[in-house]
Amino acid sequence: MQEIYDFLKKCQTYYLATMEGDQPRVRPFGTIDIFENRLYIQTGKSKSVSKQIAVNPKIEICAFDGSTWLRINAVAVRDDRKEPKEHLLNNYPQLKSMYSAEDDNTEVLYLKDATATFSSFTEKPRTIKL
Repeated sequence: MQEIYDFLKKCQTYYLATMEGDQPRVRPFGTIDIFENRLYIQTGKSKSVSKQIAVNPKIEICAFDGSTWLRINAVAVRDDRKEPKEHLLNNYPQLKSMYSAEDDNTEVLYLKDATATFSSFTEKPRTIKL
């Protein structure tokens, strides 16, 4: 898990894919956190991505560092507790002007049943189950 977290932090931006009906939707994300031995991401409940995940919680994340790419498929599970929201926001203080652990918009989701695959053009893919 730490290796995946470190890779995503190094990339700074990763791309999160969801489904809206039969149409894939992809957008850049940047938040990643480890809390209670789970990987968490963050968004706002008012955003389309949140609504798409509520209908179909299966997501895929993709990131590239210039030589290696990481793909993660998982089920995104909403965690409405204050503690994981505070933890994530403390690691991303720049978000505190838009989000609060106590507002009705901040949403944190942990990755359940995740499979992460590191790939490159020079090595065999390596898969990690979380």
